Amino acid sequence: MNELSILERRFPGRRAGLKREILEQALACFNETGIEATTIDSIRARCEASVGAIYHHFGNKEGILGALFFTVLDDQHEFFEHYLDKARSLEAFVSALVISYVDWVVQNPEWARFQFQARASVAKGPHRHALAERNARQLKGLKEKLGAVDTSGVKISAPFELLPSLIIGASENYCRAWLSGRVQTSPSDFREQLAAAAWRSLQG
Repeated sequence: MNELSILERRFPGRRAGLKREILEQALACFNETGIEATTIDSIRARCEASVGAIYHHFGNKEGILGALFFTVLDDQHEFFEHYLDKARSLEAFVSALVISYVDWVVQNPEWARFQFQARASVAKGPHRHALAERNARQLKGLKEKLGAVDTSGVKISAPFELLPSLIIGASENYCRAWLSGRVQTSPSDFREQLAAAAWRSLQG
């Protein structure tokens, strides 16, 4: 699964070709020069769209940023769901969360880089309410899925809101280090160890 396949899945068909091209080049600009330094003109210079076409599809730079960020969240969520649907025990559920997170990052490194650097800007920008609502829905969905797995014999004392951080925190930290080049070994090589560590953290 490469980066462009995400855009093809989220914006399918020939009529969406220009939109995909704008988003593809915007993703490259954001990753190469940063969120703040990227402008509509720098995006236009990399694609065959006019400034008018860019504004028509996305309104402004924040519109492009939001479209890319929500595309990441949608794709990532769908990827996670595929793993979580197979989990029948709490331990398998925790393992599925960690392994799906690692696998998605490794398969989509440019999207992951963008997600890490864009998160704060989106959370503070005009899409902050939409992001908060989406996060709340996904947290609710995660809680419902967690309630459907077998938790017999396992006691978790941590509040539910803390669980995603306990489960994903170490994996996210290592993935950030890998994406920045601070470590060279792929997160895939450690995904079982990261999953085991997450499981131990829930057991106190």
